[in-house]
Amino acid sequence: MTSRSPEPTPHHVSEDACDTLFRQARTHSVWLDRLVEDDLLHQLYDLMKWGPTSANCCPVRILFLRTQPAKERLRPALQPGNVDKTMKAPVTAIIAYDAKFYELLPRLFPAMPGAREMFAQSPALADATALRNGSLQGAYFMLAARSLGLDCGPMSGFDNAKVDQEFFPAAGPWTGTAAGGFIAAGAVKSNFLCNLGYGDATKLYPRGPRLDFGEACQLL
Repeated sequence: MTSRSPEPTPHHVSEDACDTLFRQARTHSVWLDRLVEDDLLHQLYDLMKWGPTSANCCPVRILFLRTQPAKERLRPALQPGNVDKTMKAPVTAIIAYDAKFYELLPRLFPAMPGAREMFAQSPALADATALRNGSLQGAYFMLAARSLGLDCGPMSGFDNAKVDQEFFPAAGPWTGTAAGGFIAAGAVKSNFLCNLGYGDATKLYPRGPRLDFGEACQLL
């Protein structure tokens, strides 16, 4: 008996939306000279924050670099190939995570009263949870940005230690209280960078291939 591909299931969102979020979305490196308004960045966060995280831990912390002086602080941490695209992007977001996210769990996840202590007593579990869920939230970030008409240029290619030393110091403005988003000084750590703006579609490279279902997936 031969197998055949299943009939496509109608999407709950439009084909245009699927194109915008996935099929036609590209990583941009060249940017149009067009401002990204602060209000749009607020909208971006207010959309992406609804993506699920384990125990509603919400560890992502985002620093939007919108000015040239802020970008210059980032320059020394960038690999040479990433300098020009970052300096010319309207906004560069440092997608980071709070390694002590668990301090907020009494408010964010009251259904499990012992959640804070569970993570506080296991630094390895807390670190893995923060990185995993902060990365998930970084993906939500890009989908939210695309849905709002922005283009993204996510990248590694930088020195995390230099970024953390410059932007997330052991003491300083990132220190907050349990009522705020930033709990412990020095606990916020960079994950990846994402340039934001309106990309120049005429400067895109040919799109790279993707793996087929049979190469990446198994049905057990």
